[in-house]
Amino acid sequence: MSDTLPISIDTIVVKDLDGNVVDLMQEHKNQVQLLLIYNNDCLGCTGRAIPLAYEFQLQYPSIQVAAIHSDFKKREGNKENIKSIFTTGQIPFPIYIDQHHKVYDQFKAEGTPQWLLITKTGDLFRSVFGSQDNAKNRLFYALESLVG
Repeated sequence: MSDTLPISIDTIVVKDLDGNVVDLMQEHKNQVQLLLIYNNDCLGCTGRAIPLAYEFQLQYPSIQVAAIHSDFKKREGNKENIKSIFTTGQIPFPIYIDQHHKVYDQFKAEGTPQWLLITKTGDLFRSVFGSQDNAKNRLFYALESLVG
């Protein structure tokens, strides 16, 4: 997917943890967004990517960080099991649910975790798979070049 960037994004439709439909492109219009597509059953997601998303939120307060739990058969997310991965019981940034993994498919995710960095103008600036150091470095440099 990164070969064809930037891509203009019209909508990213998800549900909030109360079941309300949200279009992230409208909800965070004119903001840089760092979206993490993840699943609770992915240890790289819960052990590395979620803490990294929180780290990026603290380091770049001008961007909107959010996570999108992609539902797969027998691996669905709900408010209770999503909150349960946080030791404090508090969710540090917005988390949404991607029913039937439509957003995952929309962005041709390579797996979870998949990161989407979206510009203020609604273009996909970077799509990065993974949570290891290489992915972290690629995200850091992309964020620096976008919001520095």
